[in-house]
Amino acid sequence: MKILLLEDELMLQSAIVEYLTDTGYEVDAFEDGQEAFEHAKQMTHDLFIFDINTPTIDGLSLLEKLQKEKIFVPTIFISAITQIEQITKAYELGCYDYLKKPFHLKELTLHMERLLKMAKVESKSIVKISKMYTYDLEKSRLLFDSAEQSLTPKQSQIIHLFASNIGKIVDFDMLRYYVWEDTPVDNATIRAEVHRVRQVLKEDLVESLKGIGYRVNKHY
Repeated sequence: MKILLLEDELMLQSAIVEYLTDTGYEVDAFEDGQEAFEHAKQMTHDLFIFDINTPTIDGLSLLEKLQKEKIFVPTIFISAITQIEQITKAYELGCYDYLKKPFHLKELTLHMERLLKMAKVESKSIVKISKMYTYDLEKSRLLFDSAEQSLTPKQSQIIHLFASNIGKIVDFDMLRYYVWEDTPVDNATIRAEVHRVRQVLKEDLVESLKGIGYRVNKHY
């Protein structure tokens, strides 16, 4: 489990890093918001822990900048700030939790464990296909930049099958069975329908495998 920590109080930063490392987490720690931003764009993390008042870029602005880069990671804010306006902004930006300083380090890990459990439950039905595209298997919804994309029933079934088999070959027989309920349609009909799916997608996600079928890989 990899964590990005932004905390400019060096004694507190050191204590958090030591405690979380001993607990089994991997921590990348920064005191400067700009440095944390550059690192977050290049590395993948499971959790952000941000102080609010930090040099160069404050924690709230950092989360906002990362979201503009399509980097969405569960976030906990830790701060001595008590102004309701800033706390409200933190939640409006999508932070999962807020922890007021001073706090016990065990309290931080309890918040982290609760948050990560929530994120795990929420993500089970969500398939990330590209930086912009996700698919909700439970609700059968294709989302582009968090907005639902309109599809015909057949297009939705095809996308659902592809999203359920990311990185795997979806052959013509699978499409025939799942989308056409095993009715005797020829491969040309299937290709035509998949072609229509590709036309409505805003990104080129579907790879054609000549004579076999299709495959959708993750693109990010």
